[in-house]
Amino acid sequence: MRLLLIMCFWICFLVENHKCTPNHDQVFSITAKTEEEVIIVRNVSSDYETVLWQPAAPGYIKPNMEVHLFVPASSLDTVKDLLSKHYISHQILLHNTQELIEKQTQNTSTDPRSSVLYYERYHPLEDIYHWINKTTHDHPEMVEVILIGSSFEKRPLFVLKLSGKGRSQSKRAMWIDCGIHAREWISPAFCIWFVHYAITYYSKVPDITEILDSMDVYVLPVMNPDGYKYTWTTNRMWRKNRSWHPGNYCPGTDLNRNFDANWCTEGSSSRACDETYCGLFPESEPESEAVANFLRSHKQTLKLYLSIHSYSQMLLFPFSCTYQEASNHDELNELAQEAAQNIRRYYRNNYRYGAGAKTIYLAPGGSDDWAYNLGIKYSFTFELQDRGRYGFLLPPEFIPKACKEALTGLKTIALGVIKKTQ
Repeated sequence: MRLLLIMCFWICFLVENHKCTPNHDQVFSITAKTEEEVIIVRNVSSDYETVLWQPAAPGYIKPNMEVHLFVPASSLDTVKDLLSKHYISHQILLHNTQELIEKQTQNTSTDPRSSVLYYERYHPLEDIYHWINKTTHDHPEMVEVILIGSSFEKRPLFVLKLSGKGRSQSKRAMWIDCGIHAREWISPAFCIWFVHYAITYYSKVPDITEILDSMDVYVLPVMNPDGYKYTWTTNRMWRKNRSWHPGNYCPGTDLNRNFDANWCTEGSSSRACDETYCGLFPESEPESEAVANFLRSHKQTLKLYLSIHSYSQMLLFPFSCTYQEASNHDELNELAQEAAQNIRRYYRNNYRYGAGAKTIYLAPGGSDDWAYNLGIKYSFTFELQDRGRYGFLLPPEFIPKACKEALTGLKTIALGVIKKTQ
């Protein structure tokens, strides 16, 4: 029997070893060299149940662009054969995504006090709601919770208002939202981490003390709670919200294409099944409408808007919906440049910076452009770690450094805006 098993092993190894082991969901890095290859890669990224990680939509794929594609185990052989047939080069970035997903979801805790590592882990939506309640209860002198609306599936949209001295006075304000795209887990992790940092080091660290004494800080930890919940229970790769509209064959709208900034033009999609679906009309989604209504009602005091995303390590500013430059382009570029330089100085990591459309691609309907047009002239989008080694599956051990980098960028820009708006 032992001899038979050995013979079977060697036969399997010599004939076709890769089919002797089970396939796993993987992530490919693909580079198309020609327009013909681009068409093939676009088709691959639209079929076979694959999920395009980077760029956000097949139409963005260009020659010599690095494309990151999630390929389910059931489609691995088909996709590999198709790429090989057309001599399109590819590498495997992640050999087994399920291992990383399990790593991201393990060791969660519902009690923020139960572990010093609480802020270095990812947490399901219920834990985040519990954390919001606990944080507000434990720090009433600094934290106020505001219900600004609810999601399509009627989950609450909680904003935390952080204030330092002079809380009752009318102050300038800044806004931070996280988790607009469901699968970008490092984004809500940063919002939670930032609130904890602000509470812990207020009056102890000069820069965060100056920020909170000069500005009220509004933080929305999870802008897309339905989608975020869905990534924990059903589909880790889900991007959009979970709305259903009459006549649509697929659920979900890309909330970052649903704002009234050149809405539904080139760079977004009117097809409901696409990842960049713009919705039925601007603010058709309850999540984007709630945020827009809150920002409109506070536009006199809001001076800085920050939206936290992942991945690719970028500091972006308006415009993404057009190639035209913002009226204060040089100011925005100066702030982003200084933030990127500080990140590099302290953490030896490079962040690209620039206007969104020129730095990556056209993306109309974004919240940052809309906020800028509303009158919040200092508006930024942060794309956090990493550049694609792990992508949306950034392991928990990378959370501290990713958050510290983002905090450095945030503090640099916020302090700059405070000086500019005095």
